[in-house]
Amino acid sequence: MVPWGYTAGIAIDPIEKKPFFHLLPGARALSFGMLGCDLHCGYCQNWFTSQAVRDPRAGGEAEPVSPEAIVAAAVARHCDVITSTYNEPLITSEWGHDVFVQARAAGLVTTFVSNGHATPEVLAYLAPVMDAYKVDLKSFSPKTYAALGGKLQPVLDTIAELSTRGIWVEVVTLIVPGLNDSPGELRDVASFLVGVSPDIPWHVTAFHPDYEMTGPPATPVRTLLEAVEIGSAAGLKFVYAGNLPDRVRNLEDTRCPSCGATLVRRTGFTVQEVRVTAGGACPSCGATIAGRWAKPVA
Repeated sequence: MVPWGYTAGIAIDPIEKKPFFHLLPGARALSFGMLGCDLHCGYCQNWFTSQAVRDPRAGGEAEPVSPEAIVAAAVARHCDVITSTYNEPLITSEWGHDVFVQARAAGLVTTFVSNGHATPEVLAYLAPVMDAYKVDLKSFSPKTYAALGGKLQPVLDTIAELSTRGIWVEVVTLIVPGLNDSPGELRDVASFLVGVSPDIPWHVTAFHPDYEMTGPPATPVRTLLEAVEIGSAAGLKFVYAGNLPDRVRNLEDTRCPSCGATLVRRTGFTVQEVRVTAGGACPSCGATIAGRWAKPVA
């Protein structure tokens, strides 16, 4: 009874929308999703698919499709990346795995966009066909995770395991006023990530009222700026402010942590300039810039 052989949504997005900022900047990513999620976040922006099995208001519909057809669509539309997203891909890992086997054979880069509530067994299963993984680290509070239907520790373990396995990982924290925006909690998140690797990009992104969480106000710009300062002070090399384009100075850009040169200029999901070499180096000082900057050689 494992879900397999359908999609409830498919689209082509810029890779920056996932968001991946250190993975083939400007690449086109074919994104596909299914139905359901193990969590029930009141602010979910994809609730019409993620909550389809528990919320009668959700209207996600499934269309039969094969892994070969998804990959063929990606190739025909000149995508370099294929992404399992929209709902929680971990609950349909067998499906994602089989799509990724075909995608790898076609020379595509494979990615998950996930809440990271994984087990060691599923990561071992996915690792041979997985290139990159975006984890939503929603909070650093076990109590908050319990309210969402999950646990904090498995998510922390997932981030560490992905790094150990050499899978490129980027982390997003959606900052919700009154829920996870205290300086202390943000410092805890940043300190944990630095302990795994200071090269992990941390995206601190703005909340807007959605779904069942319409009470808190939208995240103010100053909160994102403070979160970036906290992450940088903790020792993270790459901290980005998201969801408020043109309002967060140059905090969507990638800069060299050694010399400060701008390496990738962005506005929202649009890449305006890429100066990182294909080998992943700063052209100004030669420092190595963590990430995946060129497609792997088949």
